[in-house]
Amino acid sequence: MPAEHPPGAQPPRFRREIVAQPEDIDQLGHVSNITYLRWVQLVATEHSAAAGWDHDAYRALGAVFVVRRHEIDYRVPAYAGDRIELCTWVESWRTASTLRRTEIIRLGDGHGDRGPQLLASAATTWAMVSFESGRPRRIPEELRVPFLPPAPLRSP
Repeated sequence: MPAEHPPGAQPPRFRREIVAQPEDIDQLGHVSNITYLRWVQLVATEHSAAAGWDHDAYRALGAVFVVRRHEIDYRVPAYAGDRIELCTWVESWRTASTLRRTEIIRLGDGHGDRGPQLLASAATTWAMVSFESGRPRRIPEELRVPFLPPAPLRSP
């Protein structure tokens, strides 16, 4: 079973704003499913780097996270010019993997701003593997800490 955060504790969320570009659009005239997947990967790696775990840090550790599974639920299409927020957090931890959630939210459409709207949500299982062997490896505690909810304050 995955290790969940304590009840009521929220893991830190990482947010990044982007604008859907013309090259993100598919033949149906909206943002491509491949682009949503690229955005899920982008915000996860940026979150990790912002927490002090960029590629060089993983190299020094001798292990890195790789995707084991992506699930994306598409709700509403996005279009070129839409202002998009990518929001991600690590929901749970196992010995050698994590479950990361991502929300893709339209902040405005650039054509009258319909307001925030959830476009898609994703769940990604990331497995930690050794650079040397490619085999699963235990996630060290020091890697988990920046992604965990803040510790509750204790009364004196």
